[in-house]
Amino acid sequence: MPRFSANLSLLYTEHDFMSRFAAARADGFKAVEFQFPYTFDKLDLAEKIRSEALELVLFNLPAGDWSAGDRGIACHPRRIGEFQDGVGLAIDYARALGCPRVNCLAGIKPTDESEARARETLIENLRFAAFALQRAGIELVMEPVNNRDNPGFFVTTTRFALALIEESGSDNLRLQYDLYHAQVMEGDLAVTLAENLPRIGHIQLADNPGRHEPGTGEINFPFLFRQLDSLGYKGWVGCEYLPLGHTTDGLSWLEAWR
Repeated sequence: MPRFSANLSLLYTEHDFMSRFAAARADGFKAVEFQFPYTFDKLDLAEKIRSEALELVLFNLPAGDWSAGDRGIACHPRRIGEFQDGVGLAIDYARALGCPRVNCLAGIKPTDESEARARETLIENLRFAAFALQRAGIELVMEPVNNRDNPGFFVTTTRFALALIEESGSDNLRLQYDLYHAQVMEGDLAVTLAENLPRIGHIQLADNPGRHEPGTGEINFPFLFRQLDSLGYKGWVGCEYLPLGHTTDGLSWLEAWR
């Protein structure tokens, strides 16, 4: 049976952020993840995770100014120093919070940069981050993101992400496979999982269209969950979706997989 973590950036938004940990625990989640911890004191977060007996499984590297439209800076040639500083900050938080992995968002390619230079920058930043994180005992993953919701995002497909991972030459870098983004861009979810599972470090889900809870769209989640079991996937599946209503009311899909 897959193990599910609650993404507290998208779930339980009817509560303030620090109250979402208790809400997730009350609904039976044993693990959580979120997009960015950096506006919160890491010791306060660590105490909240400990007091709710939760495991933190993932958060993202700093991704620039989200409110200004940044969706990651790893492919930006003029922001390499900022990216490297962000890796150090992520290590500080991951150590304090006991988090075993962080995700890198490549970002949107600057319009005045070539494809080749953006790719070269991204690969070098991945190498830097993978090495620094490995020394700290933390795994790095990278996530392809669909360009319908995020126009101009640089890494949008599994094939391209895996090629970049291969070119980086790091054994501390794997794929974060988000079923929603993958369905939008390429489909063929079951085959992709079967062919690439050893290279996948984390999985996330949301249904399509709408990015809502399983059962609201076209993805056959029961089939995929059974496949993950048959493939022997031991990692977490992050619930990173936009609930149609109150988060708890929309968790009926999860009951069969407790």
